[in-house]
Amino acid sequence: MSVPPNSPASTPPALSKSQIFVRRLGSTVFLWTIVLTAMFSTNALVANWVFLSLMVLLAVTGLLEFYGLVEKRGLVCFRWFGVVTGVVLMAATHFYVANASGHQLRAGKPNDFETGILVLFVLGLCVRQFVAKGNPNGLAAIATTLLGLMYVPWLLNFIQKINYLPGIEGRFYVLFFIIVTKFSDLGAYVTGSLIGRHKMIPRISPGKTWEGFGGAIVISTGASVLFVRLAGDHMGAMNLVHAAVLGVILSVAAVIGDLIESLFKREAGVKDSGRFFPGIGGILDLLDSLLFNAPLMYLYLRHVMRVGA
Repeated sequence: MSVPPNSPASTPPALSKSQIFVRRLGSTVFLWTIVLTAMFSTNALVANWVFLSLMVLLAVTGLLEFYGLVEKRGLVCFRWFGVVTGVVLMAATHFYVANASGHQLRAGKPNDFETGILVLFVLGLCVRQFVAKGNPNGLAAIATTLLGLMYVPWLLNFIQKINYLPGIEGRFYVLFFIIVTKFSDLGAYVTGSLIGRHKMIPRISPGKTWEGFGGAIVISTGASVLFVRLAGDHMGAMNLVHAAVLGVILSVAAVIGDLIESLFKREAGVKDSGRFFPGIGGILDLLDSLLFNAPLMYLYLRHVMRVGA
C-alpha cells in the first residue's frame, strides 16, 4: 500500500545534533577548500577571478538569506537594491586591492575607497524610498537593507583586504583565521556535548553552554599557536604571543557571531537561515562565525602588528 506524500511515514527522520554538526563542518571544509585552492593557485586568472566569483557568490547568497529572514519577520527591505550594491561593493574592492600598489594600499586607503561606496549606497537607499510610493515604512526598509549590506558583504569583504594586504602573504593569514574560527566551532561543540551543563543564553541558542564556550577558546587558541609554528616564515611577523592573543579573540568572536545569527533566526521564527544545504541550513549558517572574525583579524594586523601601515 502506498504512503500518502504528506504522511508521517514519508517524512525523513530529523537529523541529530551531531549529524547536523558533522554535515555543517563537512560543507564548510568543502566550501573553503574551493576558495583557498583558488587563492593558492599559481595561475593569476584562477587566483583572482575564481576567488572573486566565489566571494561574490557567498555574499549574494548570504544576503538573500538575510533579507529572507527580514521578510519572514514581517519587515520590509529593498532586497535587490541591497544585493546589487553588495556585488558592486565586493567587485569594486577586489579590483582596487588587487591592482593597487604602494601608497594606494597603505594608510587605510582601501577602507576610504570602500566607505565612498557605502556613502553612495545610503544616499541611493533614500532616493529609492522617494520613488517607493506604496511603501509607508521607509525607515524600516532603509534600516534593514543597510543592515544586510553591512552584515554580509561588508564584513565578508575584509577577507579580500587581508588577502591583498601588503607586507604579508595574505593567503596564509586568511587560511589561519578560517582554521582558528572553525576550531572554535569544533571546540564548542565537542566540549559542550561532553561536559556542557550550564546554558549561556538559552532564549537565543538553547544548545550553547559555558563549558562549550571555554572549550572553544582553549581548542581554538591551541590550533592558532600550532598553525603559526608549522607555517613558519609564511606568517611573517606573527609570533606565538600574537597567535595566542588572536586565538582568544577569534574564538570569542566566533561564538558571538554564531549567537548573533541565532538571534536573527529566532526573531524570524526559523531554524535555519536557508535551504542551500538540505538538512543543514544556508550559507549564513556556515558563515556566521567567520563574518566578524574577518574584520577583527584585519584590524589586529593593521593596528596591533602594524602590517601595511
